[in-house]
Amino acid sequence: MNKNNDVKSMLKDAGILFAITLIAGLVLGFVYDLTKEPIRVQQELAIQRACQAVFANAESFEAQKYVPTEDMLAELDNMGVEIGTVFEAKDASGSSLGYVVETTSSEGYGGDITLYAGINNEGMLNGISILSIAETPGLGMNAESVLVPQFENVKATLFRYTKSGKNASDEIDAISGATITTKAVVNAVNGAIHVIQQDFMKGGN
Repeated sequence: MNKNNDVKSMLKDAGILFAITLIAGLVLGFVYDLTKEPIRVQQELAIQRACQAVFANAESFEAQKYVPTEDMLAELDNMGVEIGTVFEAKDASGSSLGYVVETTSSEGYGGDITLYAGINNEGMLNGISILSIAETPGLGMNAESVLVPQFENVKATLFRYTKSGKNASDEIDAISGATITTKAVVNAVNGAIHVIQQDFMKGGN
């Protein structure tokens, strides 16, 4: 008799647990459906702002179909960089002004650093806009104030960082105490420039 009661009790508990799990799953699914559209809109706005920050005179940004070659992928891999969406920046008349490249370095001190680099048709780097970064507060998180200004309105060339003071136009002063972050940002920018110079401004795409 006690054994039957134990079985009934176990089945009852299992039924309650199943009901709770089912309800929790339904609630989570409802919350996901409710929030996925606002999240998507916010993500698109963040991308739009990042593009506009590096191409203030552009009226629109058109995503380009871009598939890197195996050689390009190998070069980017050596930099620890991955290229995301490439946008063509256009003025009000639809004429091309240049490109905005989403580029991510996987070698930040705190993980991935994703930024957008704007390169105009005259071969100038308009600037960069950091989309996501999770570096050390007071050190790597100073990338916005220390590194970003150094990439504004300069010739789009492959940059290198220095810890002894900038002496050339292709040098970037490293963040004090955050060489890893500096290297990651510089590599991300270099990856974007390399892709545009090799695959877009030479008629590759």
